[in-house]
Amino acid sequence: MTAQDGEDEGIADALALVSRDSAAPRDPGRAWSAGRPAGGATGRGASPDRDPGRDHGSGRGHGAGQDHGGGFAGASGRRPEPWAVARALAARAGRSSPSAAARPLPLDQALGLALAEPLTALTDLPSFDTSAMDGWAVSGPGPWSVRRPGGEAADASDNNGILAGHDAVAALPDGAAVRIATGARVPPDTSAVIRSEHARTDSGGHLHAEREVVPGQDIRPRGQECRFGDRLLPAGSLVTPAVLGLAAAAGYDELLTVPRPRVEVFVLGDELLAAGLPHDGLIRDALGPMLAPWLRALGAEVVATRRIGDDAGALHGAITTSTADLVITTGGTAAGPVDHVHPVLRKAGAELLVDGVAVRPGHPMLLARLASGRHLVGLPGNPLAAVSGLLTLAEPVLHALAGRAPGTPYRALLRDAVQGHPHDTRLVPFVHRDEGLVPLRFNGPAMLRGIAGADGLAVVPPGGGRPGEELEVLDLPWAASAEGGCFT
Repeated sequence: MTAQDGEDEGIADALALVSRDSAAPRDPGRAWSAGRPAGGATGRGASPDRDPGRDHGSGRGHGAGQDHGGGFAGASGRRPEPWAVARALAARAGRSSPSAAARPLPLDQALGLALAEPLTALTDLPSFDTSAMDGWAVSGPGPWSVRRPGGEAADASDNNGILAGHDAVAALPDGAAVRIATGARVPPDTSAVIRSEHARTDSGGHLHAEREVVPGQDIRPRGQECRFGDRLLPAGSLVTPAVLGLAAAAGYDELLTVPRPRVEVFVLGDELLAAGLPHDGLIRDALGPMLAPWLRALGAEVVATRRIGDDAGALHGAITTSTADLVITTGGTAAGPVDHVHPVLRKAGAELLVDGVAVRPGHPMLLARLASGRHLVGLPGNPLAAVSGLLTLAEPVLHALAGRAPGTPYRALLRDAVQGHPHDTRLVPFVHRDEGLVPLRFNGPAMLRGIAGADGLAVVPPGGGRPGEELEVLDLPWAASAEGGCFT
């Protein structure tokens, strides 16, 4: 099964897990809706069936708790996608997007990219029989007469031996021993290598083993690790430092890799300050400084971060003229008076693929296919809600664009109970402890204090999680060595 087959199977599995509401059929053409959001909601996101005590804001990030309830429709009138389905759709969208051609790069420039083809051994590893230890190469049973590499007799004090990097030497006669260094080519007819500390010499120039000698011991035979033509890694593997070392050992000077996807970020909102303390109703822009390095950690090349404000015309121009592989906007994803993302996308001829996700925080996130065939991810304006959107929609798109093989989800035990939402998935910052996952406080939609000290986000199903229960884990890119986040 290829990585693509596995991803398609994952999408099918995710879709199969979802029970569709037959009373509220979805628009098969995924068209834009000119009417009110489903459920009788107002433009600001009020809903008669929302959770009591919950605020439902515009997704602009003007305050905490601005999420929609589990049954609330997106601004286009469509019901939100279940969280797992939204991620699967995002991965599929990334695979369908136009992408740059793979290109060969020298090893020192390939770090953090994905292999565009399998890594196949260009030689046997090792390419000849080598010594695994400093010691003595011996032939036949002992004791052995000590020889020089050329075959002439030597006394016990003679330090001449076979060194790594030297050409082949003569075959070793039966009953002979010669000094050998780690990594050196083993002479033909060598029975074993005896470690220096496991042997002694006598005054007559003979070598004696102080332990049993097993044929083949401490010899790395040719092809022990791989044979010429063996597939060492599949396409889509992330190039880590270890992969660079393996590629070099296997004979590569350059690797065929998938270029980093190019991302442009548009920060919306007239209320945002680029510097200084909040004042007079203005607040600091937390997303502008955070998104670019986060996206780079996910493997993207961020070509620009632009502050556009609440200007629909400027936003339309920015979206329709961008040449980035992925456009990301912040805020303005709901239906308030200055929430321009939906109207601008409609005017630009975009197709909504995901309009709202049943997740807390971050419900009013969206994914659209632009007229160019490229994609746009609209993040909510609240900071932690934006992080939720990054991991739910942007990360799967980017990994697909970057040619990375789909990651394998993993689960971990929960140490402390965590509150759930009645209908939606929750993403809760946590830290790893010996006893299990520990949920962190300060996990409201507008808060970054919890995620700043977190190892990742726990995927909490509707209803919450109990101590000892296993939850799916989303590692943060800089905390997930297996995903290579720190190698970008």
